Amino acid sequence: MKENRKQFWQALKFTLFSISAGVIQIGSFALLEIFIKDYWIPYLISLVLSILWNFTLNRRYTFKSAVNVPVAMAKVVGFYLVFTPLSTYLGNLAEGAGINDFIILIVTMLSNFVLEFLFCKFVVYRGKEDTLSK
Repeated sequence: MKENRKQFWQALKFTLFSISAGVIQIGSFALLEIFIKDYWIPYLISLVLSILWNFTLNRRYTFKSAVNVPVAMAKVVGFYLVFTPLSTYLGNLAEGAGINDFIILIVTMLSNFVLEFLFCKFVVYRGKEDTLSK
């Protein structure tokens, strides 16, 4: 039962931090879209900003991990080396099909949220959770 409670709080924290990262991503995307009309440039810049924010908060507060930060970040970069080109390509296809940029962004962010949680939980911080001293 205690493990279930821990998992629940972990998922809740990840969700809340992801929402804050989403606000950063949507805000920076909206601002950049004013000046840059191609979808992919504002998307990539806003994605990088949200990744840095999310990684920092989740390592410290969600997974409470003292894992080697450069190694953990390298794993997250590996995730995004697959996710980013795929989501950028599919986003461009969707934009070309006439789908609103913000609809594309929201669907992409939801996919990112689920996949990144699973990747962090089972790859980045596997066996290294709750190792951060207070």
